[in-house]
Amino acid sequence: MHFPVSFKFFSMKNFSPIITSLIVGISSILIFNFRQHFFELALSFPSTSNILQTIKIINNTTTTLPQQQEEQPPIITTITPKMSTKFIPRAIRQTLLALEQSEGAGARVRRSIGTPSLRNLTPFLMLDHFSVSPGAGFPDHPHRGQETITYLLKGGMDHEDFAGNRGTLNPGDLQFMTAGRGIMHAEMPRQNEDGSANVGLQLWVDLPKELKYCEPRYRDLRAEEIPVVKSEDEKVTVKVISGEFNGVESVKDLAYTPVVFYDVEVQPGGRIQQKVPEGFSAFVYTLEGEVLFGKEGEEKRVGEFHNVVFGNEGEGIEARVEETAEKAARFVLIGGKRLDQPVVQYGPFVVNSQDEVYQTFVDYESHSNGFERAKGWKSEIGKSMVH
Repeated sequence: MHFPVSFKFFSMKNFSPIITSLIVGISSILIFNFRQHFFELALSFPSTSNILQTIKIINNTTTTLPQQQEEQPPIITTITPKMSTKFIPRAIRQTLLALEQSEGAGARVRRSIGTPSLRNLTPFLMLDHFSVSPGAGFPDHPHRGQETITYLLKGGMDHEDFAGNRGTLNPGDLQFMTAGRGIMHAEMPRQNEDGSANVGLQLWVDLPKELKYCEPRYRDLRAEEIPVVKSEDEKVTVKVISGEFNGVESVKDLAYTPVVFYDVEVQPGGRIQQKVPEGFSAFVYTLEGEVLFGKEGEEKRVGEFHNVVFGNEGEGIEARVEETAEKAARFVLIGGKRLDQPVVQYGPFVVNSQDEVYQTFVDYESHSNGFERAKGWKSEIGKSMVH
């Protein structure tokens, strides 16, 4: 880029008014052209904010997302993690092992949130680490008043609802389902050639009371759409599912209740600091290996299949894996905006009062107020459970 020649300022008393006006005019043109050229050049650089698509709710209605572009390869960015000695990590409030139990029709789950030990962690209602083998699954069932986020780790899962939505989740894919005023759907495993189980996480998120009765919807996020951030030493890998990590933002905002969601892998010797927005509850669920959480010197060692609940004070989460560890550790870090409202839950129905629970049963049985399409509806994928 060439800058315009500099101007030497002379006393105007030696020049006639006409010449003075001419010099001022030429100077203005040159400066204008330079500013215009500089502005156009600046606009030619890409902006990271252009990759963020947002969903807004106005007067309890939803906006439509722009049409999806053709699938792109994974977004992989190499960075130097921003580590700070002044970073104040949140303290661990509770740690619990997710014990395996039966759920649905032949499925096995490790449930942490939604148990007597951790009933609710606003806005989170339930977290299941599921394992579903062929022949098992979650046939036709209703929901009201919450959102579900399903993250598939292994295998495949089909889903179908009474509004005609159908699809398949493959490894690394996510589905965000808003039940709203009412929905009937089924979630069934794929039949893997080797007979292996289909594994993933399902998180239930409460809806703000003003959105309890919004129209239901599905949103999918494919694995290839998720930005992947690696540290320069390749000891930390973060999939930015929802939120922002070291300047890299997620490509979509798919839940009505604000959430952040990161899939983190830390190799031996690796360390990560990640901020969590103020006013958000935060937890970690460990999938593999051992992790040390907390400020150095005050750390707590946590093994796999544990839910680690953090307090509300502090900037975020700090974690590392010892240099001598035998293998890498993997965990999901999830945060959500706390909701100041009562939670009254009966199975898949989540409302704000006991009267609303009674009314939901009436609506479901009478196929009204959101459950009209449930009358006589049977999913195709659920028929595999009929013997």
